[in-house]
Amino acid sequence: MKSKKNTTGLPTLHAGIVVIGGGPAGLAAALEAKKAGAPSVLVLERDTAAGGILNQCIHNGFGLHYFQEELTGPEYAGRFLHMVRETPGIEIKTDTMVLDVASLPAGEETRVRVQGVNPTEGYFQVDAGAAVLAMGCRERTRGAIGIPGTRPAGVYTAGCAQRYINIEGAMPGRRAVILGSGDIGLIMARRLTLEGAQVLACLELMPYSSGLQRNITQCLEDFGIPLYLSHTIIDIRGRERVEQVVAARVDENRRPIPGTEMVFDCDTVLLSVGLIPENELSRAAGAAIDPRTSGPLVDESMQTSLPGVFACGNVVHVHDLVDFVTMESGRAGRAAARYLARGATDGGTEPPAVPLYNGDNVTYTVPQRVHPGRLEKACEVFFRVNRVMEGAEILVTSGDAILLRKTRPHLAPGEMERLILPAALFDRAPEGLRISACPAEQGEQGE
Repeated sequence: MKSKKNTTGLPTLHAGIVVIGGGPAGLAAALEAKKAGAPSVLVLERDTAAGGILNQCIHNGFGLHYFQEELTGPEYAGRFLHMVRETPGIEIKTDTMVLDVASLPAGEETRVRVQGVNPTEGYFQVDAGAAVLAMGCRERTRGAIGIPGTRPAGVYTAGCAQRYINIEGAMPGRRAVILGSGDIGLIMARRLTLEGAQVLACLELMPYSSGLQRNITQCLEDFGIPLYLSHTIIDIRGRERVEQVVAARVDENRRPIPGTEMVFDCDTVLLSVGLIPENELSRAAGAAIDPRTSGPLVDESMQTSLPGVFACGNVVHVHDLVDFVTMESGRAGRAAARYLARGATDGGTEPPAVPLYNGDNVTYTVPQRVHPGRLEKACEVFFRVNRVMEGAEILVTSGDAILLRKTRPHLAPGEMERLILPAALFDRAPEGLRISACPAEQGEQGE
């Protein structure tokens, strides 16, 4: 990457595409962008090493879809790091914090400007033809959900506890209660047990688990750890360190039911209560944000509302499998390379987009809009449902017409769904498509 001083005196690096985030999304996007013809790709990563959250996920279960074999998190990240290092034209800068992303007016050769800071260049900027946002997500904290009680030591997010054990070699506690049944919390229930701690219970506010069924089986049931659905923590007790947790059953309005309290003597509380896409940079840049996903609105190429700025992975919507992150991010990288190749003058000929809506029992869709003229054969759509359904149907409709229906033996909020929509379908629905889910017998009645 070439560096020179600009008119402000800041060191300026130049790259074809700049990727913000060196986790699984950023690495996949960088690799595919270079393969698709990008002259140079610069990856900016704030941690001391690339690989993202995978570096602390020492359990297996990664790569079954993408590599057709079972890998640990570091093994999965290592394969991509090896491929990136073997690909000329990709540079990774670690210990680099990105401070600002700006989309410049159409017609400029530099269409994206990124400002960052690191120990080598100090405060610098990157001028690029396109950018890929791959900042990942963060965990909800105790403050975000407002658990009552005192404020003793011993309350951790599940990911923080995972880093303590797997990276720092430190035990967060010996008797733990886990709030939330997200995948990280389930995996940490097993990890703590294997390290000699006792996990007393896993509490879930909703009447269903928010994690994958395989993790419920392998991490709770196989170790005899009870899962209490429709339960939450109503009090944390302790002065210097957590001493007790009080839990209770909740009603259909998620309010504690008097008389159902349970008291657990413990020294640790792990929170696995949801993930939030890391979009401070996206918002500051002016990208439109979908309130359903808390991530940027994107089209079929993963381009945001800002020309030349693409997004992928958990910064767009929270995935349950890293394999899907990789596939989605590869699409973003290839699209960024195509955007770069079209040149700065190709800015005013955007084909009309067809919106995608979420219907009954579906919380969101990604992408949120599709340009039919850009599709070759089909469009891949991800979505989540908001209730557990056995023997379900997915319906794609336009107005009152059912254009496509797919059966599923099981749908659950904790498992992201993937749907392939033929390109011809969008030509039949210029006003937009709606994706819904319902029990099979209800779908039959509605046809």
